[in-house]
Amino acid sequence: MIINDLKSLDFLSLDDDALNKLERYMNITLEENKKFNLTRNDTNDEFIIKNILDSLLIIKNIDLNRSKILDIGSGAGLPGIPLAIYYKESKFVLLEPISKRANFLAYVADKLDLKNVKVVCKRAEDYINENQREKYDFVVSRAVSKLNILLELSIPYLIVNGKLVAYKGLNYKEEILDSTNALKELNSTLIAINEDTLDFTTENRFNLIIQKNKSTSNKYPRLYKEIKKRPL
Repeated sequence: MIINDLKSLDFLSLDDDALNKLERYMNITLEENKKFNLTRNDTNDEFIIKNILDSLLIIKNIDLNRSKILDIGSGAGLPGIPLAIYYKESKFVLLEPISKRANFLAYVADKLDLKNVKVVCKRAEDYINENQREKYDFVVSRAVSKLNILLELSIPYLIVNGKLVAYKGLNYKEEILDSTNALKELNSTLIAINEDTLDFTTENRFNLIIQKNKSTSNKYPRLYKEIKKRPL
């Protein structure tokens, strides 16, 4: 499989520049993956389908154009880098607490000339204190933590009526049940569960869309050790 195969998908509108940058992103990541662990998907086919395409699936259901977006726990740049390549007029902050990964993200952003990307090496509960509270239209996060923990880390960053897009696996229903109190305490509502089949496979993907309804109390987020010990 090659990057150009993504042009066959109706929901994507990828120009030559975007396709070129996605391919370069894949090549850089797979090369760096030999040095330290960035992704489990280490073949071209796996990377294109399970990393790039998986990151872009939300385009079917939500429009991030001309928005300010925070990717919490960006890791290898997923979903932030593919989304930033696609949405050229949106601004992205890739938040990654591990310095090796943050350095990798900064390297990618530089090599691909992604002027709409800023990389920050901070924990989510710390970066909020740098005048980042209620500054973002969207927060996106892929395979970072359970939903009740992710909610406390992400909702304070959103403007009122902003949305969290949580990329989740098969156990999403259990995570939703465990997040009832967190949703209430953080003045937010689960407004959609988008289930899609990952193209070129038979695998299902689940994206939860949570909307922030009112401002969040300044006591959130707590220190991470408190969040983990006593999730909302």
